[in-house]
Amino acid sequence: MSYTSLINVIQQIIEESEKLMPEYMQNEDDKRIANGNCAVCIIDPHGGIHGRIFGTNKIRNREAFRVAWTKASQVYITGMKTGDYEKLAFNNEIDERKFGIERPDYIGWQGGQPITLKDGTILSVGFSGFRGIVDLEIIVRALDIVNRKNA
Repeated sequence: MSYTSLINVIQQIIEESEKLMPEYMQNEDDKRIANGNCAVCIIDPHGGIHGRIFGTNKIRNREAFRVAWTKASQVYITGMKTGDYEKLAFNNEIDERKFGIERPDYIGWQGGQPITLKDGTILSVGFSGFRGIVDLEIIVRALDIVNRKNA
């Protein structure tokens, strides 16, 4: 896939994730967390950073993007979902020194994950603004929509 095509797919994932957000805002637990002030950060295999902030509270958006970038960068370094990496490290199932992310620098929350495009390209994604499980789900659903559109 050309880099231009990759950027186009990444932009589509971001756009589709935005379209899904109102559905999740219907859940009071998710609405209470950030009230729609969310962020997504995607790191491509070339180290390119792509992202977007959503909502109108610039201070909350700054924090949401910081968390989304931290999630995405941890995935970029480890190749693992956030939360999964921490469990493995705390259970001494992996050597955290191998990755260079040591306690207390773990993100610790769900919401960061590697996703694989149809051509095998792996993107490191972080989303912040809802409950961690929802942060993960929004990106998975957005990717599914993009894959169906581009089939």
